[in-house]
Amino acid sequence: MEKLMEILMEIDDSIDYEKEKALIDDRLLDSFGVITLVSELEDAFDIDIEASEMTPDNFNSAESIYNMVKRLQEN
Repeated sequence: MEKLMEILMEIDDSIDYEKEKALIDDRLLDSFGVITLVSELEDAFDIDIEASEMTPDNFNSAESIYNMVKRLQEN
């Protein structure tokens, strides 16, 4: 989770990722931010994030992003 938080802070350090639960729904992360995040996650965690994974449910909070990363690492 620490590595994920570092990546998120690099993308936008004005967001409180520990409390925020609607990063996508409230448009705190725009499409460029999501694309950047996906690229960083793939490199940092050695995973492939398919287009089908790019849903608000997977990206609305740091916790949901972390859960997606863990699930993809298990596959």
